[in-house]
Amino acid sequence: MLLRELFTAAEVDRLRNVVERVHAEVISAAEAGETTVNVWPDGHRLETVRGTTIHWEPDAAGKAVRSLSPVSRLDPLLETLWDEPRLVEPMSSLIGAPAGRFVAKLNFKRAGVGSEFAWHQDFPYWYGCCGADAYDIATAVVMLDDNTAANGAMTLIPGSPAEGPVRRDPLDPTGLLVDPTAVDESRAVTVEAPAGSVLMFPGLMVHRSAPNHTATDRRSLLYCFQPSGRPELSALHYNPERLADLP
Repeated sequence: MLLRELFTAAEVDRLRNVVERVHAEVISAAEAGETTVNVWPDGHRLETVRGTTIHWEPDAAGKAVRSLSPVSRLDPLLETLWDEPRLVEPMSSLIGAPAGRFVAKLNFKRAGVGSEFAWHQDFPYWYGCCGADAYDIATAVVMLDDNTAANGAMTLIPGSPAEGPVRRDPLDPTGLLVDPTAVDESRAVTVEAPAGSVLMFPGLMVHRSAPNHTATDRRSLLYCFQPSGRPELSALHYNPERLADLP
């Protein structure tokens, strides 16, 4: 579901200012050495500082941030989005229950260095954290910049959530990516939309994003909702052994 220009230009400007300040504060703390480091099987480096994890761009010259998570507690404006009716009401309809928090993330595709994210479903990672409850998690992507094919706008496979968990790539060391031979790319749709638009989809949606080869950033806030009353992601632990239950 794509809701075009759900947020006004003034609201988007405020959010851009907030996310850049949050980015600067987290990076400053990381540079002060306040981190713990985790390197994933694919070589991606993650650092956790004051409860927020930095996912660094794997191939950028110098340091560039790919994502920060969780982020909502880092600024009151980001906290208010959890209760924003323009997000909560359609997300409640999407998950079929009153929507509650799971996790809020901030994704960057910085100009010229924002990298590709291969075909995947969010579902396997959520499943590794909370088992079958992962079926009920969905994401609202708040676009802070215009999304175009050139700057790495998201590409989806419409109808894929109804097909359930897709066979995972046997060559992917994380065990989280979709087997590209299982994707019918003739069905793919790239979602181009102006800043302030919101894309909503369930965790079983097969999607990818291309690199950002433009001279401007593509930033997004991702609010992942679940039925209210369940534990948030920060209270859970990822268990890769659970992935053995999936195709």
